[in-house]
Amino acid sequence: MGKYYKIFMLITVISIVLLTYISYNNQQFKNNPLSLDIVTKIENKKNKIRALIYNKYRVDINIPIEITDKIGDNLFGLATFTKDKKIKIYLNKKRFKENEEYMIDYVLPHEYAHAIMFYFGDFTKENGGHSKRWQDICLALDGKKCDRYVNHNDILIEKVRF
Repeated sequence: MGKYYKIFMLITVISIVLLTYISYNNQQFKNNPLSLDIVTKIENKKNKIRALIYNKYRVDINIPIEITDKIGDNLFGLATFTKDKKIKIYLNKKRFKENEEYMIDYVLPHEYAHAIMFYFGDFTKENGGHSKRWQDICLALDGKKCDRYVNHNDILIEKVRF
């Protein structure tokens, strides 16, 4: 019986240490900005997309990107067009913890395609803003998945891809 008690206590202590570590990491991520490595990857992708926009549409546009945890958990990102005609892209900070590659390679070109639609004055509501023109722009910006209809299973599969 003493042997089982020692095994149980060891498992309990290891579990408490792991839970403390996970909690600490969650708080660190929540309370600090994204790592310099991730910010650099975002900036590199932004510059690549800007070059693609210029080459394809002859438009040199610098759309600000804000990383925020103030948008809903169901959103990966969104592009906005304000009343004073400013375009801005928001990326959900919480989603970077799940899969930074997905956020940079899939979500960023997706949101830039919406932003370019706004720039050209195309505010279509077709398929939630995912018209054929949007799809063509997304593909031109090296979007990895520019489907006009969202398949939520695809999103889940991409997020857990190793």
